Amino acid sequence: MDTQWLSVKVHPHAKKDLLVCTGPGRFEAWVRAKPMDGQANTALQALLARALRISPQHIRLAKGAMGRHKVFKVTEATIAYGRS
Repeated sequence: MDTQWLSVKVHPHAKKDLLVCTGPGRFEAWVRAKPMDGQANTALQALLARALRISPQHIRLAKGAMGRHKVFKVTEATIAYGRS
């Protein structure tokens, strides 16, 4: 099973959900959810899952639960990122 680490800078309570790749394995994300009770983390996990075309259960927040800079561990045999 392949494992990838993704570094994400998140902007919670944004006007829209948006994910931008800023480099290999690096993203900047805007999520509508507020940074309360893990709502923004859950929304970010779902946004990453949609972008990578994998189930959210294959994405785990490894670092940064309380900050804007987060590291996610992605475990999935076929990661669709970068494919058309």
